[in-house]
Amino acid sequence: MSSITEKAKNQKQVLTLNELSKRKVVEHNSLITSIAKMDKTPLKMFELAVSCINTEEPPKDNTVYLSKRDLFAFFKVSDNDKHSRFKEAVEKMQKTAYFQIKEVKEKGYEMTSIVPIPTVKWNSYNDEVLIRFNQDIMPYLIDLKKNFTQHALSDIAELNSKYSIILYRWLSMNYNQYEHYSVKGGRRAEQVESYRNPSITVKELREMTDTVNEYKIMNDFTRWILEKPLEEMNAHTSFNVTYEKVKKGRSIDSIQFHIGKKRMADDNSYKLDDRAYQEDKARKAETEDKLAIEAMKSKYTRLLLDNMLLSPYEMTDTSLMAGLQAHVYPLYDELKALRGLNGVKDHLSYVSSKREEYSKHNIAKYLKKSIEQYLPTVKRQEL
Repeated sequence: MSSITEKAKNQKQVLTLNELSKRKVVEHNSLITSIAKMDKTPLKMFELAVSCINTEEPPKDNTVYLSKRDLFAFFKVSDNDKHSRFKEAVEKMQKTAYFQIKEVKEKGYEMTSIVPIPTVKWNSYNDEVLIRFNQDIMPYLIDLKKNFTQHALSDIAELNSKYSIILYRWLSMNYNQYEHYSVKGGRRAEQVESYRNPSITVKELREMTDTVNEYKIMNDFTRWILEKPLEEMNAHTSFNVTYEKVKKGRSIDSIQFHIGKKRMADDNSYKLDDRAYQEDKARKAETEDKLAIEAMKSKYTRLLLDNMLLSPYEMTDTSLMAGLQAHVYPLYDELKALRGLNGVKDHLSYVSSKREEYSKHNIAKYLKKSIEQYLPTVKRQEL
């Protein structure tokens, strides 16, 4: 029986690190929107393995081969404990990692749970790793006549959060459609733009990121599922993404993203496309203006004025007013729901009595910190 190395050489599936950096990951959209029941390491390993699939010539026995050297380089592992860490990652992937895929059928929907890579084989005396995909996952990786997404493996390599990877794949799916229909046609102009400015309900986003029972407080959800991942994505991938929360009544109902694409600079780093930058800048200014106008009309602005926590001069600061509307007033809504408007008045009266403790140059930050510290106490008292 031939060794793993001999099989790999015969099938010419072992890739160099340079080739890996140029690889694309291609997956069916149903897999992109599925629930990834795994942490970042198994998810990145899956993406790496998928990048080795040639959809024109699907691998025999659903098997691809990787070099251990390149695998460790991809994960930036260089310490002496790398082999045991790799073993632990593989064991975790095979025991607890799976995709939960939801597909709409005529009579409803169908849920399928698939362990994507049931077999990983390597030895101590050569450099190759055998990866065999579950046959049930293969249609989502090779049957790609329509509804599929392609993204860069090099972008995935730079992401170090499960949520960053999940969000990046979903944003890629939408932006791919924007690029496709911008060139090919077949969609109305507003439909094409909706792909570049996609919206998702908070409920759907929680399901996709597997956080239905986590980060219950919206501020925590915003920080760990939106702000941190987008900060990482904007720093290390070809995308530049902003977002805004869309309210329905008092609650945040959905999130709308705005995707800009960077272009490759001469030094192989990414540079934001000038047009995309200008559009993104204009969009941010428009959003800020809308928020500032809403803040001007808010009853909370009147209360801040009454308590001398805000001056008429400060109300001319669009950025300040937008910040209050976006980050402070939603928290006042929460307090109002628990204690009524008088509860908000009492809180602001107390904050006003302590106003010497804050810098007038950072009033929004001070007000946000004050209500964030007070709300948990109120919630505990209400239980």
